[in-house]
Amino acid sequence: MNCIQRSVCFSKSGFHALKLSRNLSSSTYDVVIVGGGAVGCATARQLKQNHPKLDICLLEKEYDAAFHQSGNNSGVIHAGIYYKPGTLKAQLCVRGHKLMLDYCREKNIAHRVCGKLIIATDSQQLGALDDIFARGQANGAEGLQLLDQKGIREIEPKARGLKAIWSPNTGIVSYREVTKHYVRDFTEIGGKVFYGFRVAAVEKHRDDLLVKSDSFEEIRCRRLISCAGLYSDRISELTGGSPLPKIVPFRGEYLLLKPHRSDLVSTNIYPVPDPNLPFLGVHFTPRIDGRVILGPNAVLAFAREGYKCTEINVVELVESINYAGLQKMVAKYFMAGVQELYKGFVLSAQIDELKKFIPELELNDVERGPAGVRAQALDIDGEFVDDFVFDTGKGDFKGKALHVRNAPSPAATSSLAIAEVIADKAKHLFSL
Repeated sequence: MNCIQRSVCFSKSGFHALKLSRNLSSSTYDVVIVGGGAVGCATARQLKQNHPKLDICLLEKEYDAAFHQSGNNSGVIHAGIYYKPGTLKAQLCVRGHKLMLDYCREKNIAHRVCGKLIIATDSQQLGALDDIFARGQANGAEGLQLLDQKGIREIEPKARGLKAIWSPNTGIVSYREVTKHYVRDFTEIGGKVFYGFRVAAVEKHRDDLLVKSDSFEEIRCRRLISCAGLYSDRISELTGGSPLPKIVPFRGEYLLLKPHRSDLVSTNIYPVPDPNLPFLGVHFTPRIDGRVILGPNAVLAFAREGYKCTEINVVELVESINYAGLQKMVAKYFMAGVQELYKGFVLSAQIDELKKFIPELELNDVERGPAGVRAQALDIDGEFVDDFVFDTGKGDFKGKALHVRNAPSPAATSSLAIAEVIADKAKHLFSL
């Protein structure tokens, strides 16, 4: 899970956004896009570039872009190594990686191509490591190498392992900053953005749609696209979409290397994922601000935007625990879930895992760090949905709505490539 704690800043731009959301245009927009994360903002930008004559607006319930997942992730620009060849997830990551690096260079966005080591620390992991290497090559991830113990130390002197994959083109960036550039691109070519607009209902009105907020504002549009992340299932249901797969929130809690120990690692260090478990496992991730995050664990969040264990939304929590898919998943991974909870309370348990890669790491080298929430699509059988899911409006909304129901990690890396796919789907579905 790649998540980082949100922060709230009531900046000038935030108050300006509040003012914008209270002065909504009375015109009918050709397309309304719901969701101000990386995927939603990239989609708005792409659609407006493709169709400059269309009136397009973006709605976001917070008072800034990238407020949740997109602004609270680890900031890795993934190269497309792990994913099953031929899946949309794999294809979009490889293309998205190239597009993201090109975009950062074009916009002078601070980023660093620092690479990634995927290290096998146990002989039983060697077969899985070779499989991952084969996947990465099949996906077209460039520059991959297999390293022995000496090769690992040459790249990361304090790291240890039996064998590793070296991905030299993996990078890091602030996706909050990237998303803000998407918004700037969109508005500079005539797009409109309304913050503070929490979508509560979508109604059919003659040939148009009325998108209503929970504060009784409304916007009229001809077509609707949603990229709503943690609430993507709920927004889809507003236009007759299927209730499945359901979004279940998982919180990831990170540690931070203390500043004077940030020199322990210079590159991303990842484990060989256990194929019997749904999450990746703890890892080391340098950030663009110079700090290094470690972890995370992965536990059920008590609210869809529950960044702390004390943040509880009773309605959302009851909805999650009553979902048969979650119940089946818990039964399947019960002991693994207990271990994740334990790692969240007992820091030494996470340190023991991390010391397999950096033996020099000690408990007093770290402090509690940020946390974030991942929107995990879970099917009725308790299986994690690992590829993209799109849905369309039904009944009266047929041909008028397109929903991104699941945009799995690494969606931030892939956001420009995902936007191309969504824009193409919208063109055909909406006859633009």
